[in-house]
Amino acid sequence: MMKDNNHESFHFYNKARCLQRFTPASTFKIFNSLVALETAVAPDEQLVIKWDGVPRKPEWDKDMNMREAFKVSCVPYYQEIARRIGRSQMQFYLDTVKYGNMKIGDSVDKFWLDNSLQISADEQVGFIRSMYFYELPFSERSQRIVRSMMLQEETADYKLYYKTGTGVLPGKHIYWVTGFVEKIVKVKEPAESMNKSDVRMYPYFFSQNFEVPDNDTSQDWFKVRLDIVHKILGDYGVMPKG
Repeated sequence: MMKDNNHESFHFYNKARCLQRFTPASTFKIFNSLVALETAVAPDEQLVIKWDGVPRKPEWDKDMNMREAFKVSCVPYYQEIARRIGRSQMQFYLDTVKYGNMKIGDSVDKFWLDNSLQISADEQVGFIRSMYFYELPFSERSQRIVRSMMLQEETADYKLYYKTGTGVLPGKHIYWVTGFVEKIVKVKEPAESMNKSDVRMYPYFFSQNFEVPDNDTSQDWFKVRLDIVHKILGDYGVMPKG
Protein backbone atom coordinates (compact mmCIF):
# COMPACT_ATOMS: atom_id res chain seq x y z
CA MET A 1 0.00 0.00 0.00
CA MET A 2 1.26 3.47 -0.87
CA LYS A 3 -0.10 6.92 -0.17
CA ASP A 4 0.88 9.74 -2.50
CA ASN A 5 0.51 12.61 -0.06
CA ASN A 6 0.88 15.24 -2.76
CA HIS A 7 -2.22 14.12 -4.62
CA GLU A 8 -4.03 12.56 -1.63
CA SER A 9 -4.21 9.27 -3.55
CA PHE A 10 -3.87 5.68 -2.37
CA HIS A 11 -2.45 2.76 -4.33
CA PHE A 12 -3.08 -0.85 -3.30
CA TYR A 13 -1.95 -4.30 -4.28
CA ASN A 14 -4.32 -6.81 -2.68
CA LYS A 15 -6.41 -4.25 -0.80
CA ALA A 16 -8.05 -6.90 1.40
CA ARG A 17 -4.66 -7.94 2.74
CA CYS A 18 -3.63 -4.31 3.29
CA LEU A 19 -6.55 -4.05 5.73
CA GLN A 20 -5.70 -7.30 7.54
CA ARG A 21 -3.68 -7.20 10.76
CA PHE A 22 -0.51 -9.20 11.35
CA THR A 23 2.34 -9.19 13.85
CA PRO A 24 4.46 -6.08 13.18
CA ALA A 25 7.70 -7.93 14.02
CA SER A 26 10.67 -5.53 13.92
CA THR A 27 8.74 -2.69 12.30
CA PHE A 28 7.59 -2.17 15.91
CA LYS A 29 11.05 -0.82 16.68
CA ILE A 30 9.78 2.49 15.26
CA PHE A 31 7.11 2.69 17.97
CA ASN A 32 9.34 1.21 20.67
CA SER A 33 11.99 3.86 19.96
CA LEU A 34 9.44 6.67 20.15
CA VAL A 35 8.19 5.52 23.56
CA ALA A 36 11.72 5.04 24.89
CA LEU A 37 12.69 8.58 23.90
CA GLU A 38 9.45 10.14 25.10
CA THR A 39 9.64 8.51 28.54
CA ALA A 40 13.40 9.24 28.87
CA VAL A 41 14.09 5.52 29.20
CA ALA A 42 16.47 6.48 26.41
CA PRO A 43 17.70 10.07 26.93
CA ASP A 44 18.67 10.04 23.27
CA GLU A 45 19.56 7.59 20.51
CA GLN A 46 23.06 7.17 21.96
CA LEU A 47 21.82 5.11 24.94
CA VAL A 48 24.17 2.12 25.21
CA ILE A 49 22.88 -1.24 26.43
CA LYS A 50 25.53 -3.81 27.18
CA TRP A 51 25.46 -7.20 25.48
CA ASP A 52 24.21 -9.87 27.88
CA GLY A 53 26.87 -12.33 26.68
CA VAL A 54 24.43 -14.72 24.99
CA PRO A 55 25.59 -15.49 21.42
CA ARG A 56 22.85 -14.86 18.84
CA LYS A 57 24.09 -13.08 15.71
CA PRO A 58 27.54 -11.55 15.14
CA GLU A 59 26.00 -8.14 14.43
CA TRP A 60 24.02 -8.29 17.70
CA ASP A 61 26.68 -9.72 20.01
CA LYS A 62 28.18 -6.50 21.34
CA ASP A 63 27.39 -3.39 23.34
CA MET A 64 25.47 -0.92 21.16
CA ASN A 65 23.43 2.26 21.19
CA MET A 66 19.88 2.69 19.92
CA ARG A 67 20.87 4.00 16.50
CA GLU A 68 23.10 0.96 15.97
CA ALA A 69 20.46 -1.43 17.34
CA PHE A 70 17.83 0.02 15.03
CA LYS A 71 20.10 -0.36 12.01
CA VAL A 72 20.87 -4.05 12.65
CA SER A 73 17.38 -4.71 14.08
CA CYS A 74 18.77 -6.02 17.37
CA VAL A 75 15.91 -7.82 19.12
CA PRO A 76 17.60 -8.21 22.57
CA TYR A 77 18.33 -4.46 22.73
CA TYR A 78 14.71 -3.58 22.10
CA GLN A 79 13.44 -6.26 24.46
CA GLU A 80 15.46 -4.62 27.22
CA ILE A 81 14.09 -1.21 26.16
CA ALA A 82 10.54 -2.59 26.46
CA ARG A 83 11.25 -4.02 29.91
CA ARG A 84 12.57 -0.65 31.06
CA ILE A 85 9.51 1.13 29.65
CA GLY A 86 7.23 -1.30 31.50
CA ARG A 87 3.77 -2.59 30.74
CA SER A 88 1.74 0.38 32.00
CA GLN A 89 3.61 3.03 30.03
CA MET A 90 3.76 0.86 26.92
CA GLN A 91 0.02 0.19 27.11
CA PHE A 92 -0.67 3.90 27.61
CA TYR A 93 1.08 4.80 24.37
CA LEU A 94 -0.40 1.88 22.42
CA ASP A 95 -3.85 3.07 23.46
CA THR A 96 -3.10 6.76 22.87
CA VAL A 97 -1.69 6.18 19.39
CA LYS A 98 -4.25 3.43 18.70
CA TYR A 99 -1.47 1.27 17.30
CA GLY A 100 -3.09 -1.77 15.67
CA ASN A 101 -5.06 -3.93 18.10
CA MET A 102 -3.15 -2.38 21.04
CA LYS A 103 -2.62 -5.77 22.75
CA ILE A 104 0.45 -6.58 24.84
CA GLY A 105 -0.58 -10.08 25.86
CA ASP A 106 1.46 -11.98 28.44
CA SER A 107 4.91 -10.50 27.96
CA VAL A 108 6.05 -6.89 27.64
CA ASP A 109 9.24 -7.97 25.89
CA LYS A 110 7.70 -10.27 23.25
CA PHE A 111 4.24 -9.00 22.35
CA TRP A 112 5.29 -7.58 18.96
CA LEU A 113 6.91 -10.93 18.11
CA ASP A 114 4.42 -13.54 19.40
CA ASN A 115 1.33 -12.34 17.47
CA SER A 116 -0.27 -10.64 20.48
CA LEU A 117 0.13 -7.22 18.88
CA GLN A 118 -1.14 -6.97 15.31
CA ILE A 119 -1.37 -4.12 12.81
CA SER A 120 -2.39 -3.74 9.16
CA ALA A 121 -0.42 -2.18 6.32
CA ASP A 122 -3.14 0.49 6.14
CA GLU A 123 -2.63 1.34 9.82
CA GLN A 124 1.15 1.35 9.38
CA VAL A 125 0.85 3.91 6.59
CA GLY A 126 -1.33 6.13 8.79
CA PHE A 127 1.12 5.80 11.67
CA ILE A 128 4.15 6.66 9.53
CA ARG A 129 2.37 9.60 7.90
CA SER A 130 1.46 11.00 11.33
CA MET A 131 5.06 10.69 12.46
CA TYR A 132 6.32 12.41 9.31
CA PHE A 133 4.14 15.44 10.02
CA TYR A 134 4.87 15.33 13.79
CA GLU A 135 1.24 14.55 14.54
CA LEU A 136 1.76 11.60 16.89
CA PRO A 137 1.35 12.15 20.66
CA PHE A 138 5.13 12.38 21.08
CA SER A 139 7.41 15.40 21.14
CA GLU A 140 8.72 16.71 17.84
CA ARG A 141 12.21 15.81 19.08
CA SER A 142 11.33 12.13 19.61
CA GLN A 143 9.72 11.87 16.19
CA ARG A 144 12.61 13.69 14.51
CA ILE A 145 15.19 11.34 16.05
CA VAL A 146 13.31 8.21 15.01
CA ARG A 147 12.79 9.55 11.50
CA SER A 148 16.53 10.10 11.23
CA MET A 149 17.21 6.51 12.34
CA MET A 150 14.97 5.23 9.55
CA LEU A 151 17.02 6.87 6.76
CA GLN A 152 18.46 4.05 4.64
CA GLU A 153 19.25 5.61 1.25
CA GLU A 154 20.02 9.17 0.21
CA THR A 155 20.68 10.44 -3.32
CA ALA A 156 20.27 13.69 -5.23
CA ASP A 157 16.80 12.46 -6.32
CA TYR A 158 15.30 10.95 -3.20
CA LYS A 159 15.64 9.99 0.47
CA LEU A 160 14.33 6.56 1.43
CA TYR A 161 13.37 5.80 5.02
CA TYR A 162 12.12 2.42 6.24
CA LYS A 163 12.20 -0.37 8.79
CA THR A 164 12.03 -4.02 7.88
CA GLY A 165 10.51 -6.79 9.94
CA THR A 166 10.40 -10.58 9.81
CA GLY A 167 7.77 -12.42 11.81
CA VAL A 168 7.02 -16.08 12.48
CA LEU A 169 3.52 -17.38 11.74
CA PRO A 170 2.38 -21.04 11.82
CA GLY A 171 4.33 -22.76 9.07
CA LYS A 172 5.50 -19.55 7.43
CA HIS A 173 7.30 -16.23 7.79
CA ILE A 174 5.94 -12.76 7.17
CA TYR A 175 8.20 -10.11 5.67
CA TRP A 176 7.50 -6.40 6.24
CA VAL A 177 8.87 -3.13 4.92
CA THR A 178 7.28 0.07 6.27
CA GLY A 179 8.42 3.64 5.66
CA PHE A 180 8.36 6.65 3.39
CA VAL A 181 10.31 8.23 0.60
CA GLU A 182 10.90 11.91 -0.09
CA LYS A 183 11.13 12.71 -3.78
CA ILE A 184 13.48 15.65 -4.27
CA VAL A 185 12.44 18.12 -6.97
CA LYS A 186 14.38 21.24 -7.85
CA VAL A 187 12.36 24.27 -8.94
CA LYS A 188 13.21 27.86 -9.78
CA GLU A 189 11.50 30.23 -7.40
CA PRO A 190 10.66 33.78 -8.57
CA ALA A 191 12.83 36.42 -6.94
CA GLU A 192 9.83 37.83 -5.06
CA SER A 193 8.79 34.44 -3.65
CA MET A 194 8.66 34.11 0.14
CA ASN A 195 10.07 30.60 -0.25
CA LYS A 196 13.77 31.06 -0.94
CA SER A 197 14.60 27.37 -1.34
CA ASP A 198 14.73 25.82 -4.79
CA VAL A 199 14.26 22.32 -3.38
CA ARG A 200 10.91 20.60 -2.80
CA MET A 201 10.41 17.37 -0.87
CA TYR A 202 7.36 15.31 -1.87
CA PRO A 203 6.56 12.46 0.56
CA TYR A 204 5.11 9.05 -0.26
CA PHE A 205 4.22 6.61 2.52
CA PHE A 206 4.19 2.84 2.10
CA SER A 207 3.84 -0.47 3.88
CA GLN A 208 4.29 -3.94 2.42
CA ASN A 209 4.01 -7.44 3.79
CA PHE A 210 3.90 -10.92 2.28
CA GLU A 211 4.14 -14.49 3.55
CA VAL A 212 6.46 -17.31 2.52
CA PRO A 213 6.44 -20.95 3.71
CA ASP A 214 9.15 -21.33 6.35
CA ASN A 215 10.95 -24.01 4.32
CA ASP A 216 11.08 -21.91 1.13
CA THR A 217 14.68 -21.00 0.44
CA SER A 218 14.22 -20.50 -3.30
CA GLN A 219 15.03 -16.80 -3.02
CA ASP A 220 16.64 -14.34 -0.64
CA TRP A 221 13.36 -13.03 0.76
CA PHE A 222 15.11 -10.35 2.81
CA LYS A 223 16.37 -8.90 -0.47
CA VAL A 224 13.16 -9.56 -2.41
CA ARG A 225 11.07 -7.38 -0.09
CA LEU A 226 13.36 -4.39 -0.72
CA ASP A 227 13.54 -5.12 -4.45
CA ILE A 228 9.74 -4.95 -4.57
CA VAL A 229 9.72 -1.58 -2.80
CA HIS A 230 12.30 -0.18 -5.22
CA LYS A 231 10.44 -1.52 -8.25
CA ILE A 232 7.07 -0.11 -7.21
CA LEU A 233 8.49 3.29 -6.29
CA GLY A 234 10.37 3.26 -9.59
CA ASP A 235 7.25 2.34 -11.56
CA TYR A 236 5.37 5.25 -9.97
CA GLY A 237 8.20 7.64 -10.82
CA VAL A 238 9.01 8.35 -7.18
CA MET A 239 12.53 6.98 -7.56
CA PRO A 240 14.67 6.25 -10.61
CA LYS A 241 14.11 2.81 -12.13
CA GLY A 242 16.82 0.20 -12.04
